[in-house]
Amino acid sequence: MRLTTKIAVAAASTTVALATSLVGAAPSTAAVTRTTAFAPAATAQIAPGVQMYTNGAQCTGNFVFTDSSGGVYVGYAAHCAGTGAATDTNGCLNESVPIGTTVTFNRGGSLLGEGTQVGTGTLAYSSWRTMRARGEDPASNTCAYNDFALVKVSAADVGKVNPSIPFWGGPTGIDTDGTVAGDRVYSYGNSSLRAGIELLSPKTGISLGDDAADGGWSHPLYTVTPGVPGDSGSAFVSADGKAIGTLSTLGLAPLPLSNNIGDLAKELAYAQQHSGIAGLQLTPGTEPFDPIL
Repeated sequence: MRLTTKIAVAAASTTVALATSLVGAAPSTAAVTRTTAFAPAATAQIAPGVQMYTNGAQCTGNFVFTDSSGGVYVGYAAHCAGTGAATDTNGCLNESVPIGTTVTFNRGGSLLGEGTQVGTGTLAYSSWRTMRARGEDPASNTCAYNDFALVKVSAADVGKVNPSIPFWGGPTGIDTDGTVAGDRVYSYGNSSLRAGIELLSPKTGISLGDDAADGGWSHPLYTVTPGVPGDSGSAFVSADGKAIGTLSTLGLAPLPLSNNIGDLAKELAYAQQHSGIAGLQLTPGTEPFDPIL
């Protein structure tokens, strides 16, 4: 079951020089230095965990990404831009809104309304649309688990962005070796079902171990509290702050209340190869990762 919320609802920046690692088709250690103007983490209005609305459907932003021309993107789940039911899971069998569709960044959204809009962006990449256009096999693990999209932040709002995960800090890089049962994970979800109470957004949990049958595309896990509709797309990081994945589905059986996250290394590598966005890469947080729980 997808974690999209499709509910009808009522109606100062600082320049930070970041030395980041270029991530190619497989994550690389080749260093490239880019200078990007980001807001201070304490006052940024657009950051991992921001609420994102697409045609009334609310999801949660995960990580911040940049391209070689200075463009800034917030990642979220591709199914958040889908036009089908919340239970649709295969990106190669389901339609999505067009590239260029407006997505808003909001704070304080709840069942009573969408809260305060703090910025806008446009859908720049969707794994679902890309896989359909490329004719990927619907029976493949890629179609079943690649659930990743990018929203390009409008130029007027780039100065409101910070890449640090609220509460936890990081990410410190990209995890490339998966998880084993018992590994601790950390996340930050921001569903409108929590009535805009961001104190309920941080969560921690444990991996249930990787399933070899899906080729490493997803990682099942439990968190306290579990992800709920609207948390879709949330960032997950490892015990050393590395980006593991993005929240995609809620498990009903055989592991009720578990969640599945898509593997970010694989999702990003696919986007780097097929999105047409030159120099696409994850942006590390400006704040140190601090797993205080």
